Amino acid sequence: MSKAPDKIAMENVNSPGHVVRVDADKYNAMKRAILTTLPKAAPGLTVAELKERLLPLLPDDLFPGGAKAGWWLKGVQLDLEAKGLIARVVTKPLRLHRL
Repeated sequence: MSKAPDKIAMENVNSPGHVVRVDADKYNAMKRAILTTLPKAAPGLTVAELKERLLPLLPDDLFPGGAKAGWWLKGVQLDLEAKGLIARVVTKPLRLHRL
Protein backbone atom coordinates (compact mmCIF):
# COMPACT_ATOMS: atom_id res chain seq x y z
CA MET A 1 0.00 0.00 0.00
CA SER A 2 1.49 3.34 -1.01
CA LYS A 3 1.72 6.21 1.42
CA ALA A 4 -0.64 9.15 0.88
CA PRO A 5 1.22 12.32 -0.12
CA ASP A 6 1.90 14.86 2.61
CA LYS A 7 -0.39 17.88 2.48
CA ILE A 8 0.24 21.56 3.13
CA ALA A 9 -2.21 24.42 3.69
CA MET A 10 -2.39 26.90 0.81
CA GLU A 11 -4.03 30.31 1.32
CA ASN A 12 -5.44 32.77 -1.21
CA VAL A 13 -4.79 36.51 -0.92
CA ASN A 14 -8.11 37.13 -2.70
CA SER A 15 -10.12 34.94 -0.29
CA PRO A 16 -8.89 35.59 3.27
CA GLY A 17 -9.56 32.67 5.59
CA HIS A 18 -10.03 30.20 2.72
CA VAL A 19 -7.46 27.41 2.94
CA VAL A 20 -7.03 24.35 0.74
CA ARG A 21 -4.76 21.39 1.47
CA VAL A 22 -2.52 20.44 -1.43
CA ASP A 23 0.36 18.09 -2.20
CA ALA A 24 3.34 19.34 -0.17
CA ASP A 25 6.01 18.14 -2.61
CA LYS A 26 4.47 19.95 -5.58
CA TYR A 27 3.78 23.06 -3.48
CA ASN A 28 7.35 23.23 -2.17
CA ALA A 29 8.88 22.63 -5.61
CA MET A 30 6.81 25.46 -7.10
CA LYS A 31 7.50 27.77 -4.14
CA ARG A 32 11.27 27.24 -4.52
CA ALA A 33 11.08 27.86 -8.27
CA ILE A 34 9.02 31.06 -7.84
CA LEU A 35 11.24 32.51 -5.11
CA THR A 36 14.40 31.58 -7.03
CA THR A 37 13.12 33.18 -10.23
CA LEU A 38 11.42 36.38 -9.06
CA PRO A 39 13.60 39.48 -8.68
CA LYS A 40 13.68 41.30 -5.34
CA ALA A 41 12.73 44.68 -6.80
CA ALA A 42 9.75 46.03 -8.70
CA PRO A 43 8.66 45.98 -11.44
CA GLY A 44 9.44 42.24 -11.37
CA LEU A 45 8.22 39.76 -13.96
CA THR A 46 4.91 39.15 -15.68
CA VAL A 47 3.28 35.81 -14.90
CA ALA A 48 4.09 34.62 -18.44
CA GLU A 49 7.78 35.57 -18.00
CA LEU A 50 7.85 33.90 -14.59
CA LYS A 51 6.34 30.67 -15.94
CA GLU A 52 8.78 30.55 -18.86
CA ARG A 53 11.78 30.99 -16.55
CA LEU A 54 10.70 28.62 -13.78
CA LEU A 55 9.61 25.64 -15.91
CA PRO A 56 13.20 24.32 -16.28
CA LEU A 57 13.59 24.46 -12.48
CA LEU A 58 10.65 22.14 -11.77
CA PRO A 59 11.37 18.45 -11.13
CA ASP A 60 10.12 16.34 -14.02
CA ASP A 61 8.84 13.61 -11.68
CA LEU A 62 6.37 16.11 -10.16
CA PHE A 63 5.62 18.20 -13.27
CA PRO A 64 6.28 15.93 -16.28
CA GLY A 65 6.76 18.18 -19.28
CA GLY A 66 5.47 21.11 -17.24
CA ALA A 67 2.06 19.46 -16.75
CA LYS A 68 -0.22 21.40 -14.39
CA ALA A 69 2.52 24.00 -13.77
CA GLY A 70 0.15 26.87 -14.63
CA TRP A 71 -2.38 25.83 -11.98
CA TRP A 72 0.32 25.36 -9.35
CA LEU A 73 2.00 28.65 -10.30
CA LYS A 74 -1.24 30.58 -9.76
CA GLY A 75 -2.13 28.80 -6.53
CA VAL A 76 1.31 29.16 -4.97
CA GLN A 77 1.55 32.78 -6.21
CA LEU A 78 -1.68 33.67 -4.36
CA ASP A 79 -0.46 31.81 -1.26
CA LEU A 80 2.91 33.60 -1.25
CA GLU A 81 1.11 36.94 -1.62
CA ALA A 82 -1.14 36.04 1.33
CA LYS A 83 1.95 35.19 3.39
CA GLY A 84 3.71 38.45 2.46
CA LEU A 85 6.61 36.81 0.60
CA ILE A 86 5.85 38.28 -2.83
CA ALA A 87 3.91 41.29 -4.07
CA ARG A 88 2.14 42.30 -7.24
CA VAL A 89 2.59 45.50 -9.18
CA VAL A 90 -0.83 46.39 -10.54
CA THR A 91 -0.03 46.93 -14.20
CA LYS A 92 -1.29 45.40 -17.40
CA PRO A 93 -0.09 42.71 -17.47
CA LEU A 94 0.28 42.04 -13.75
CA ARG A 95 3.88 41.86 -12.50
CA LEU A 96 5.29 40.09 -9.44
CA HIS A 97 8.41 40.49 -7.31
CA ARG A 98 9.81 39.17 -4.02
CA LEU A 99 9.59 41.22 -0.85
